[in-house]
Amino acid sequence: MTEQTFKGAYAVLQRHAETLRTQREPNVDDLLTIVTESVDAYKVCKARIDAVEKALEAALGDVGLDSNITGQAEGARPFSEADDDVPF
Repeated sequence: MTEQTFKGAYAVLQRHAETLRTQREPNVDDLLTIVTESVDAYKVCKARIDAVEKALEAALGDVGLDSNITGQAEGARPFSEADDDVPF
């Protein structure tokens, strides 16, 4: 697999989610390709997000800020994978 950008991988996830959301009947012939490409794209996105979080923690740790860099308000419910709109 060639190196993908976050933007490219996210576009793959969006395209496949839309395909799955709008199809009237499941296309079993394409399902394995959709799942394989989606898993690969998810891994790229996750790796990029993890790298950014790590870099921000390192940069903000020097300033003495709270390690919660997600911008959530005090007492806000944390993000979970169940919150996102991707149907797989």
